[in-house]
Amino acid sequence: MLTFSLQSGSNGNAIYVEADRVKLLFDAGISGRQAELRANRHGRTLRQVDALLISHDHSDHARCAGIYQRRYRFPIYATEPTFQASRREWGPVHDVRHFQAGQTLEFGKVRVHTLPTPHDAVDGVVFVVEYRRRRLGILTDLGHPFAALAQTMSTLDAAYLESNYDPQMLAAGPYPEYLKLRIAGDSGHLSNHEGIELVRPHVGNRLKWLAIAHLSEQNNEPELALSLHRASYGADFPVHLASRYHESAVLTL
Repeated sequence: MLTFSLQSGSNGNAIYVEADRVKLLFDAGISGRQAELRANRHGRTLRQVDALLISHDHSDHARCAGIYQRRYRFPIYATEPTFQASRREWGPVHDVRHFQAGQTLEFGKVRVHTLPTPHDAVDGVVFVVEYRRRRLGILTDLGHPFAALAQTMSTLDAAYLESNYDPQMLAAGPYPEYLKLRIAGDSGHLSNHEGIELVRPHVGNRLKWLAIAHLSEQNNEPELALSLHRASYGADFPVHLASRYHESAVLTL
């Protein structure tokens, strides 16, 4: 299995995954032009993508889905509530395939498991991509560290995991109080420390690498988040960054 992030953050999200000649794109929060340029730099093209899967209706994950489909002609997979909440922003689309949160989707020999989250979206999910018993988690916009998420982490070989904010930076930062409460609340995002506590029990077991994702521009720093995660797991455990500004390295499992 091969994967890379095209971008990750509140300014836009998209992640590419390839296994057994199946090519999948998760979320569509950056422009089609940028997505194609960044995929091209890793020798890939969105013109060969088999399906676009949308995690939830928030604009930074869903806004360009219609543009992608009209340009590249692949089907969009989304829950019915996510589609209804997004359809005006997408514009005309011709091939939207609905699934229910918790359902497993099949693309040839590749399975995509979906898991509902308490994030404040209409019907948000996260994804686990499985091929030949290898499992990759795409886990952002989580709300809080809920029980099913912790159980899912124990089954993964690698993961993109939200590490959105540093609590001290959030408390001292410029956001209005209601927004600070939303981010740190049960339907917001995971902090660096919450992400670490979720991952730490699985380092040295099945989990082979982690890519921290969806870092806040105002309330986190890549160097801070990376240093905290790396210090928590030891020097031998690979921790990568899914950047807000450019594509990540190619990662494999």
